[in-house]
Amino acid sequence: GCKQTWLEWKDSLVRGFVFPGSSAISGPRAVRGVEQGSLTVQCQYDPGYEHYVKWWCRGAAWNNCPSVVKTIGSEKEVKEGRVSIRDNWKDRSFTVTMEELRLDDSDTYWCGIERTGTDLGNTVEVTIDPGKSMCVCGRVSSGPALCPWPEVTLGPSNLPGPVPAPLPLSVHFLLLVFLKVPLLLGMLGAVLWVNRPLRSSGGNPEKNQ
Repeated sequence: GCKQTWLEWKDSLVRGFVFPGSSAISGPRAVRGVEQGSLTVQCQYDPGYEHYVKWWCRGAAWNNCPSVVKTIGSEKEVKEGRVSIRDNWKDRSFTVTMEELRLDDSDTYWCGIERTGTDLGNTVEVTIDPGKSMCVCGRVSSGPALCPWPEVTLGPSNLPGPVPAPLPLSVHFLLLVFLKVPLLLGMLGAVLWVNRPLRSSGGNPEKNQ
């Protein structure tokens, strides 16, 4: 009834800290990331909560928000799949990092502090934009390929065969002098020999035969 609705609304206010004077935990209202990239969310908390467990959950409904990752009450980084969390007691903040972002990662999330009774939480809207690629000479710089031609990575593996290293200048000069020049002169001499005019010793060639 109305009483239950009021209690749920009041509980959401307590959990989300949307009313004035509630600043035990705070963070960005919204963050954006790019597909296949990563994003970082940092949430601050008041003194006295350094040794408490910090968590990151997904879902618009506070009462039904499954935990994605949470600390173990220390500053040691904890990673669950593509998401990690690390607490920093000196700065009184904890950082959540989401990697290899996907379009379906867009959702409502919460950064919170686990405590006896009602946890503390701050809602964060996460939006993931489609990745964009830039093609230059058949090479894709980053993100999924959006080019009209297939992705091509130029390199030694794409060449039809091994590419010989250029010869040093001295070796090339020796080959030119001792191999290429005599070969060309020999070919030229052969051509001149074949095309030489026939000489007769005098008289009719038929008679000489």
